[in-house]
Amino acid sequence: MAVRDTDLIRAWTQVLTLSKLKAGDAVTVLTSEHTHPQTLRCAITAATMLGACVSRLDLPPVNAEKSLSRDPLAYLGTTPLTGNRAAIAALKASDLVLDLMTLLFSPEQHEILQGGTKILLAVEPPEVLLRMVPTLEDFERVQAAVALLKGRKTMRVSSAAGTDLHLPLGEYPITAEYGFVDQPGRWDHWPSGFAFTWPNEGGAQGRIVLAKGDVLLPMKSYVGEPIELTVRDGFVTRIDGAVEAEMLREYIESFGDPEAYAISHIGWGLQKRAYWSTLGLYDREATLGMDARAVSGNFLFSLGPNNEAGGSRTTACHIDIPMRRCNVFVDELQVVREGQVVEELMTPQPARKERAHA
Repeated sequence: MAVRDTDLIRAWTQVLTLSKLKAGDAVTVLTSEHTHPQTLRCAITAATMLGACVSRLDLPPVNAEKSLSRDPLAYLGTTPLTGNRAAIAALKASDLVLDLMTLLFSPEQHEILQGGTKILLAVEPPEVLLRMVPTLEDFERVQAAVALLKGRKTMRVSSAAGTDLHLPLGEYPITAEYGFVDQPGRWDHWPSGFAFTWPNEGGAQGRIVLAKGDVLLPMKSYVGEPIELTVRDGFVTRIDGAVEAEMLREYIESFGDPEAYAISHIGWGLQKRAYWSTLGLYDREATLGMDARAVSGNFLFSLGPNNEAGGSRTTACHIDIPMRRCNVFVDELQVVREGQVVEELMTPQPARKERAHA
């Protein structure tokens, strides 16, 4: 269903207000050839209505000769900012960057954020943005999950399909994605709604069994047959199954990089307005698949880089795999039960205490 400009402008206004945009702030809208024209138009309108000084920076695409897909997350590392000192300077001079291009996993993004600039990524189709406009409830729900992860020593994941994964924690920070940027130097993604961290280096052990209906990204496909991943010392060492397992092996092998097999970020989805079914309703080039990444109750893990968390892995291969019907424990506390968030835990701690004393 098409989205009216008035609705999308209203949505952008809400996101920018939550992001504490002030009159006179410098906003740079980062675009490329695949930026959605309505998203761009409405973002600029909303920002100027709030009194911001808005500029647009349009950059040419890169990596076409290396990537096996048109998905912007299919090949990481080199970006249109690489070596572009003028563009980097413009973004560092901005209070807020609206990334309608997809700038991720790059040293340039780190450099821009370290200067205090806020970056908000928004590249999903307008109707997806409108359905999952971030709210303070999203913020509170994600912060409750972050609090549950703080100080934990292990994450354990199991499923009826056969997953039995053990993940030691503590070496890497916890990341909260709730869809707006309310602090200097913050990056976020609209739409989102999940909390995650990274396992200790070389510590992940066990077995992951992908079942029917789980999702492979950036392939943007539902798993149709079981795929078993053996995990040893932080890396996937075997991929067993039929044709889909062969295709996954071939894709990872195409990068020629052992680091592509490393277990990267791990966490669970919290977005109540995201759905497993929506991936099948879109052309593969129209979406990043954020519904699957954020849907409440998923277990989301990835393979590939950890430089976003301060690690040293910078492989160009990044695969996100949202899984259904898992059980997720942090230490001995169960936070997801058979694919459903344990809801009484996903409210801010003061609210939980108040209910306990009521």
